[in-house]
Amino acid sequence: MALGLSGPLPRWLGGALLAVLAAALLEALVLARRQGYDWRALGTTLGDLALRRLVNATGLSLAAPVFGWAQAHRLTTLPLATPIQWAGLFFASELAYYVFHRASHRVRWFWASHAVHHSAPQLTLAAALRLGWLGKLSGSTVFFAPLVWLGFAPQAVLGVLSLNLLYQFWLHAAWLPRLGPLEWVLNTPSHHRVHHGSNPRYIDRNHGGVLIVFDRLFGTFQAERDDEPPRYGLAGRPRIDNPLWLALSEWRLLARDCRRATGWRRRIAVLVGPPPPASSPARSLSATATTPPQETAQGADAGEVTQLR
Repeated sequence: MALGLSGPLPRWLGGALLAVLAAALLEALVLARRQGYDWRALGTTLGDLALRRLVNATGLSLAAPVFGWAQAHRLTTLPLATPIQWAGLFFASELAYYVFHRASHRVRWFWASHAVHHSAPQLTLAAALRLGWLGKLSGSTVFFAPLVWLGFAPQAVLGVLSLNLLYQFWLHAAWLPRLGPLEWVLNTPSHHRVHHGSNPRYIDRNHGGVLIVFDRLFGTFQAERDDEPPRYGLAGRPRIDNPLWLALSEWRLLARDCRRATGWRRRIAVLVGPPPPASSPARSLSATATTPPQETAQGADAGEVTQLR
């Protein structure tokens, strides 16, 4: 998802973006020497990042009017003058992020944008930057508007969200080990490997940002298993390296299914319902004829019914 509602990046966030880009490129060089690196995937990610900056520069955001309304009708003004008050915003933001992230997997409208992030065939630091350039137009930031309505300043809410996403950058380093007791509380590289896995056991698990506690509370936690390494990418889908087509592919399928649905109730159900299984014809792309079956399955075993998450 985008790091703000509109306009240019704040100076500190722009500096952080340059730092993470440098770290991602350094990791790419090291991995290329040690185990191999998917440079095509990196090119797709950089193209997606460039397109996202162009869209952000337009100032278009479906969530911006909702944030404006929430601020105008806020219940009170909550100060942020003490560590306890900042901690309150942090935990509220973590809960909002969990709800947003879980909805991004279970509501097809939001999944249409979020699927871009899960399309990376190799989990690397660069994959953290593959967020899709249509996120702001999907309105996914609305999940944080209730915090503004409660009385937190919009700048503070988006600032904490930005730090949340920056924290998650290092979680995409697949070579990092488990972190012992920290695994109980924090979202860690091990937990995030599970989240990106297309294995049936790992789908729709570990939605937390900085913390993993809400996944444990709400039953969406899954520990990484030594006997089942994660397979990355979208199960049952062909690989797409064109960043323009990659972002539009899920929206095209969504629009097609809405057109085929009879009546407004069924169309709404398509929009807000869960993405169908990968084995469903509704999720099959016609442009897979030249793609070998073992590639379209992204490593899925024969007979498994996997979903596109």
